[in-house]
Amino acid sequence: MPIPRLVILTGLSGAGKTQASRSLEDVGFFCVDNLPPSLIPKFADLCARAAAPIQRMALVVDIRGGELFDAVFEVLAEFDREGIPYEILFLEASDEALVRRFKESRRPHPMGGDLLNSIREERMRLRELRGRAHKIIDTTELSPQQLKEQLTILFGNGEALRRFRITVLSFGYKYGIPLDADLVIDVRFLPNPHYITRLRPLTGDDMLVKEFVFGSQITVEFITKFTNLIEFLIPLYIKEGKTMLTVAVGCTGGRHRSVAVANRLNEILSAKEYQVTVRHRDIERDSIQSTG
Repeated sequence: MPIPRLVILTGLSGAGKTQASRSLEDVGFFCVDNLPPSLIPKFADLCARAAAPIQRMALVVDIRGGELFDAVFEVLAEFDREGIPYEILFLEASDEALVRRFKESRRPHPMGGDLLNSIREERMRLRELRGRAHKIIDTTELSPQQLKEQLTILFGNGEALRRFRITVLSFGYKYGIPLDADLVIDVRFLPNPHYITRLRPLTGDDMLVKEFVFGSQITVEFITKFTNLIEFLIPLYIKEGKTMLTVAVGCTGGRHRSVAVANRLNEILSAKEYQVTVRHRDIERDSIQSTG
């Protein structure tokens, strides 16, 4: 059984812990915010004893816990004695950046009082924990997206790719382009089964239509190049924080060419272990008068 990964996420208020927690959730961590440190061992044990043990945990611990926060050092000492692995991720930013963020959010500092003095007092209080951190990230110049990219690199372990979902959606242009599409490809340049009398009542799910559409060398070349494009884009989309991609494939009526191509894309991408779902929006529309 793999050793669970426990990340203690801490740092200065306003440095981006909320965003970091969300980013860790996106790469497969079970996250809990503002957990009293004394409960960390019990929580870790509970996760380990679950019917489906949780292997990746991130616990946000900071000065919002008040006097309870100081117990974090006792917990870390206990983990060290028992050989329980953990990682401390510490987020910080400059005083100027933190002041600006608090003013923009209009939220009070957890320590109360004068904002700048509270920031400096918190920095002093967290100095020992910062010194024990395994990874320190200064978010002063980072956008939320850039912070997410760093965390994905540090903690993703390929999980972002495994969690990435692709929907391949066939549709007919005569019924409109899907509003939720990220990529739209027009396959009306492919051979059209509509003009073959025996194929017209069928759909792209039928073997005769598949054989007709993919009997063209143009279709074969197109599928190869379009699949390569999608695979090229997926890591870039993940880097930008996307967790799903909808590829819309359109022909005139959404029954023949788009369905056949969408099915083939599903087969190719699924064989490469991408998480793929295929949907045919218009396959049942206008079955007698379909134009392909």
